Amino acid sequence: MKAPAGPAPEILVVDDDEGLRLLVSDCLRTEGYEVAVAASGAAAVAALRDRRPDLMLLDLQLDDMPGSALLEALRKTDRKVPFIVITGQGDQNVAVEMMKQGALDYVMKDAAILDLLPSVVKRAIATLERDRSLASAMSEKRALEQRILELGETERRRIGADLHDGVGQLLTAAELMCVGLKDDVAALDARLGGQLGTIAGMLRDAIAQTRALARGLAPLDEEPEAFQNGLTELAARAESIGRLKVRLDCRCAEPLRDRAAAGHLYRIAQEALHNAVKHSGATEVLIRWEKADGRFRLDVSDNGKGMLRSPSDGLGLGLMQHRADLIGAKLTLESRPGGGVTVTCLLPSKS
Repeated sequence: MKAPAGPAPEILVVDDDEGLRLLVSDCLRTEGYEVAVAASGAAAVAALRDRRPDLMLLDLQLDDMPGSALLEALRKTDRKVPFIVITGQGDQNVAVEMMKQGALDYVMKDAAILDLLPSVVKRAIATLERDRSLASAMSEKRALEQRILELGETERRRIGADLHDGVGQLLTAAELMCVGLKDDVAALDARLGGQLGTIAGMLRDAIAQTRALARGLAPLDEEPEAFQNGLTELAARAESIGRLKVRLDCRCAEPLRDRAAAGHLYRIAQEALHNAVKHSGATEVLIRWEKADGRFRLDVSDNGKGMLRSPSDGLGLGLMQHRADLIGAKLTLESRPGGGVTVTCLLPSKS
């Protein structure tokens, strides 16, 4: 039962029993693993300053410190290593408790240890490799999803620019022509002049709708304060509908310079506000933007009737969660029956 093909995994054996340490080391080397040893907890800590083995075999009862104390010391210095517990007779309950705290497996110090150890180690290494492969696949998936969203945002900005600079300009030119013709035609035919005035008014409405569409497709500009400005315009537009009062409480003067994060946070605020308008029956919404404890915080709170369905039932909520995941933010939803909903998004600051 040899180690998997490729670079041999490195295993650190931490045990104060010299005889057992030698036997275990020889057994693992025979299986094709690279092996390092430490005769105490202090020696293990020192060894892990300079190396990061794939797996650690840890005796729970070291002379200078309990195995649990060694693990705690490694956690504090961010030198955590996957581990298997080596325990003596009668300590099975302790070993099981250590597995609850992260141990991959355990082996007993008895006559069968050298027979069982290779299969236990191989199983642990295979588990670690599966976890790494899964983590890599998930990372690639998130990168692909991020790229797809970025392409979508780029295309929306392009369409928004075409609407504003192309269609919008043509409509404006047509309106000006109608206004210019109206006075000339009205002198000859009042009815036709009135119709031209009506057409000019319709064109003005079309221009306003085109600009609104363009702004909705590309709500944030290139300025450092684009996110705060976008929230201000979002609140103003929502309130202009006349169905509810929207207040913006912007307590963060620091600009959000990460454009991808700004775009996703804006869409989260937009979706939360849309839900409040469409589903909650709210009369007031508060949008709060602040920074505290090294994190940006976005809250959208309403005074509506609360969430009547499971959050998983709403596609909009799923999209908000997806956007938060892509930028490494934490999204939470608090529903208070009869007291409204608060959507909170916490984004770690990179500064």
